[in-house]
Amino acid sequence: MRCSNCGFENPDGMNFCGKCATSLGPGCPNCGFNNPPGFEYCGKCAAPISKTQQVEKNREAQLPVRERQAPDAERRQITVMFCDLVGSTALSEKLDPEDMRQLMQEYQEACAKVIKRFEGYIAKYLGDGILVYFGYPKAHEDDAQRAARAGLEIVEPIRKLPIKYENLNKAQGYK
Repeated sequence: MRCSNCGFENPDGMNFCGKCATSLGPGCPNCGFNNPPGFEYCGKCAAPISKTQQVEKNREAQLPVRERQAPDAERRQITVMFCDLVGSTALSEKLDPEDMRQLMQEYQEACAKVIKRFEGYIAKYLGDGILVYFGYPKAHEDDAQRAARAGLEIVEPIRKLPIKYENLNKAQGYK
């Protein structure tokens, strides 16, 4: 296989040129996977592989590190919010497992609806908790306020869940 950068003839099956170390297969612009020559779509993520992008990538790889273009990146702050259903452990001891599962599903859906409206990103569901990022993947000037407002607005749909708020308080031992 002939190297597109230096013209050196490499044996079949090589991933990099033996003379200039240029990638011989098109790297995926989406995931970076080094596909074999001739692939039009990535074998790992199925993204289309553009020959123009590969030529530019090869040229860029030949430049000294200090002359390469820095990737578009920026430093920014995110706001992290954690939602937790208080008293869920005590409640799980009193409820039938199927009822508890249904309650948790409705709780998560109610939270997700509010979080989505404020453009938060649900990073992870952790049992009865939800880890949420504001400012990722899209940043706003007021992400901290969005998180606070979302947290306040989540309270109301939780009160409307099938298990009345009073039952939740009783499960926690409150009157």
